[in-house]
Amino acid sequence: MMRAAFRVRLIMLALLAPLGLAACGGPPRDLSLTSVKPADIVGTVRIFVASTREMGAEPQYFTGERGQHLSFAKIDISVPKAHKSGELELPGSYGKSNPAEHFAVTSVERIDLSPIVARVRREIAARPPKEREVLVFVHGYNTSFADAAYRFAQIVHDSDFKGVPVLFTWPSRGQLLAYPYDRESAFYSRDFLEMNLRAIAKDLGPSRIDILAHSMGTQLTLETLRQASIRGDGNFGGKLRDVMLAAPDVDLDVFKTVMREIKTPVTVFVSADDKALEVSRRFAGDKKRLGAISASDKDTVAELAKSGVDVIDLSDVSTSDSLNHGKFAASPKVVQMIGKRLQADRGIAMRGPHFGDRLGDIAGGVVGTVGGTLELVVTAPAAIVQQ
Repeated sequence: MMRAAFRVRLIMLALLAPLGLAACGGPPRDLSLTSVKPADIVGTVRIFVASTREMGAEPQYFTGERGQHLSFAKIDISVPKAHKSGELELPGSYGKSNPAEHFAVTSVERIDLSPIVARVRREIAARPPKEREVLVFVHGYNTSFADAAYRFAQIVHDSDFKGVPVLFTWPSRGQLLAYPYDRESAFYSRDFLEMNLRAIAKDLGPSRIDILAHSMGTQLTLETLRQASIRGDGNFGGKLRDVMLAAPDVDLDVFKTVMREIKTPVTVFVSADDKALEVSRRFAGDKKRLGAISASDKDTVAELAKSGVDVIDLSDVSTSDSLNHGKFAASPKVVQMIGKRLQADRGIAMRGPHFGDRLGDIAGGVVGTVGGTLELVVTAPAAIVQQ
């Protein structure tokens, strides 16, 4: 019996190793506070947090176990002067942050429900009318609270997002062999994410809400939007504008059925060379993952277009991510493109070529359409990445 269990673990390790490498994690990280000099940084990103994680001790603050209710926090993360767009500069294993070279935590505060509602409402109201928006980020598998916070801070900074960032962090254990646990924890968090989105829309006063979800976090997002739609208010009082799914670790057939219920515009960032999703496909019974399709899958792209899905193919985009699972954040041009989409006036139609107008600026890139859906074809990917 023990030998059989050991073999199962070895098989899981072989299958999931690439997924572990592709996740945001890497060496263990925490949110130890760092003293920062203004001359060492280019700015600070303030993120509000809603979490289904169990609260833990400092400097982790939240564990990978499941909490019984939503918990809230505020975190300030500085961006180093040496930062390059698309990179997430963090110290090596067990190293200490140098604020001039690394993203660093300057403040963490756990907050109860009523105070955080008041704080976020003030943050939104203090912005100009066009910037009174909320971006909700839902992270992926094998991601600790610290991993998710650092990555979101980099995305917010590099996209030049002007609204209020809200991190929804669910109970990922941040461990290689915890893929099944993480997947169940994502489903566990559906009601909580819906509750959080409804509270943002109703109580905080934003003009609009956008969602950016990555990898396994896209499963959680889609299930939440599906059940919200079935309840009769899938766009949260008209506040939900766009949903962006990056490298979605979702069964393609399942996605098609989910989209029968979801009416909100959905944008999918895909890459046929995503090695992490190739492993996930094998782990999931050899069924194709949504994030691994490409513009060459013309019938699939055309079918998705009829459901209101924009497919943006990043297959030819090169980044420092060796497993091609995080291109949406690791490519300077792509993360800036996401920022431009977030900055678009709500009155502008969100479908079709207007999103791609600026994609033609990518060196050697051209924009075309496949079945009415936006397609990005990059002919000179080496020029895209600013290493």
